[in-house]
Amino acid sequence: MNEATLAPGRRLSQIRQELGLSQRRVAELAGLTHSAISTIEQDKVSPAVSTLQKLLTVYGLSLSEFFSETVKNTPPKIVIEPHELIDIGSQGVSLKLIHNGRASHNLAMLLETYQPGSTTGEKIRHPGEETGTLLEGEITLTISGQRYLLQAGQSYVIDTGQPHSFSNTSNRVCRIVSAHTPANF
Repeated sequence: MNEATLAPGRRLSQIRQELGLSQRRVAELAGLTHSAISTIEQDKVSPAVSTLQKLLTVYGLSLSEFFSETVKNTPPKIVIEPHELIDIGSQGVSLKLIHNGRASHNLAMLLETYQPGSTTGEKIRHPGEETGTLLEGEITLTISGQRYLLQAGQSYVIDTGQPHSFSNTSNRVCRIVSAHTPANF
């Protein structure tokens, strides 16, 4: 079994061990509890996107590097089928990364689906800029403590270096298409 076919928690455990880090040290560096790391690594819970991002920052990986199952020496794809999208979301948030298999890229694009009551979790923060358009539903975007209620048809542009989160407090599904640079997902 190669590392890309491991369950996410087991893969996180493998990466941590390869880096020679203890669960306690990773918890300290990521600002999480030791029990959270243990529970995630045992695949008892799926971490929120913000939590996974904290862990991957400690490991020096992007979300796309973590989830990508690319094969070396394979030319980048031009057409990506729906089943080939990499879902980096969890807990009612589907974040499908459009990825062609190239190790490096300048732009990341996501097809996002937020179930009623779902959220990206704690505030996310990463260098760059993000732009998106709501295709369906409504979402609350919180950036640097300021809340914005966005509805279908509206778009946003944010500095992702500012702490931000997305929450669907409605009783309807919300769908967003977004792009960010640099491609840190």
